Amino acid sequence: MASKQQERMDIEDRRRYFIVGSVILEIVQPLFRTRLENDYTSRGLVSFQDFLNSQPVIHILFHLRHRNAICCKDKINCRDHPKLPLIYCQWNLLYSESPGQRGHNCHCKFTANQVQLNDLDISLAGLILLNCCNLAPADDNAVHKLRRYKNDYLSHNTEGEISETEYKSLWTNLTNFVLQLDPNKRNDLIRIENRPLDEGLCSRYSIDLWNIHKKLNEMDTQMQEIGSDVQELLIYHRNEAICQYCKKKLNEQGLDERKIIPYTLGQDIFYLHHQIDLKSELDKSCITSISSVVMMDDGRLVLCLFNNHRLLICNTDGSQVDSIPVEGSPWYVTDVNNSTVAVTVDKPLKCHCIEMYDINNKHKLKSISVPGIHYVCDITMMNNKLVVGGSDGLLIVDPQTGETVQTIKTDCRPSKIHASGDRIFFIPLLHFRRSHKLYGYTFTDDNIQTLTLPSELQSMTTLQDGSLYVLCKDGSVQHVSSNGKQFKTLNTNQSKGCSMIYYNLKQRKMITYNTFTGTVKILQEK
Repeated sequence: MASKQQERMDIEDRRRYFIVGSVILEIVQPLFRTRLENDYTSRGLVSFQDFLNSQPVIHILFHLRHRNAICCKDKINCRDHPKLPLIYCQWNLLYSESPGQRGHNCHCKFTANQVQLNDLDISLAGLILLNCCNLAPADDNAVHKLRRYKNDYLSHNTEGEISETEYKSLWTNLTNFVLQLDPNKRNDLIRIENRPLDEGLCSRYSIDLWNIHKKLNEMDTQMQEIGSDVQELLIYHRNEAICQYCKKKLNEQGLDERKIIPYTLGQDIFYLHHQIDLKSELDKSCITSISSVVMMDDGRLVLCLFNNHRLLICNTDGSQVDSIPVEGSPWYVTDVNNSTVAVTVDKPLKCHCIEMYDINNKHKLKSISVPGIHYVCDITMMNNKLVVGGSDGLLIVDPQTGETVQTIKTDCRPSKIHASGDRIFFIPLLHFRRSHKLYGYTFTDDNIQTLTLPSELQSMTTLQDGSLYVLCKDGSVQHVSSNGKQFKTLNTNQSKGCSMIYYNLKQRKMITYNTFTGTVKILQEK
């Protein structure tokens, strides 16, 4: 009985850590970035890079990193700080040395990098706010305290737990300082305070909050005076430490590549974790207009509402429902990174395109016009490139430049698309009906093979061993081998009545969506 009680206490301590970390990363960090943006736009500056390049800002930040330096400009405001709060990796993120200015030992030989606000963590954003921005005394105190709370209770907390005694006083102060900066955050604070522990999301937040790569970088900078041989050894062990740390986190999540044992085809892999009824959040017209869904690495769901012209964003428990308006009809979505999705959009009387959205700040990043794209064709990511369907082939698009770098002829319209290893699997659309055949293109031999399945194909997703689940129109799920040559029908089918399936490797969860009932099932890997 005592051990069970202790276990419950440990879980609650972990949940309190998760709640405080969620506030810091989901509310405070974006709030600091918004404050920075408001400050530089109020000065008439167009971008954060312009702000960093402005004379007062670069001068202040230079002296927060460098000692015993007298600048050739604005000498009266040069400072020699006893401590240097701006560490090397932060300075190197913000600035680079300009060629041709080597005779100067001051800020004039540096220029700002193309840094985005989203590149700043709470520590760096807070440091810039406190030193370079005009804050009212109460706001200045709030930023200072919130930044310190992150360090005191999270970054230096290797146990990943907060006791009830600590939490009670911390939560009162934490919420007061957040509301000082933005009184509209009260409902968000209440929602997070009542949030259950999500261990997958908590582990991800812990990595962000510990700043393990930054800490190792600091260790490097403290040993710059040692010999080159020892420096080389340090770099080796630094890289080993990063690798070992990352491997440890992967092992904890069961993602160690050496431990991934191929599934037996047809094996019972998942169990129902919980389900979400979207009818409680959306009206009936929205329920039937969901055309695509993706699970992000942090567990959030992003859904396309093609008739309602928006993207829906929510947590896996259905909470924190939010949306991003889309000019046109969003049809298919794929994750690009932890905060960005790419969407195929149908724009009547205009060219169909791919649009990329920042789901954290809820705005469009860019629109990519792709000649030959078909809006009702799927989209996926492979080797940092977007793969989309065209009228008679697969189009490989560079999301950075918008250029179509390769076209793969398929002699059909690829309706559903999924990448796995060096293969692109797709389901063709034939006379407005999907095929019984699963197509697989292999880059290594530039060849397309087919596998005929028992029923028309609707949706597919890749599991951690590279094999696929293929959802068929008759309600069955076919487990297809990673080489696309064999399959077996699942005996235990958690996806009956569903039209979409999607597996996230990091979360080790699969989601299914039923268009008619509006039910999202979250299936956990056993």
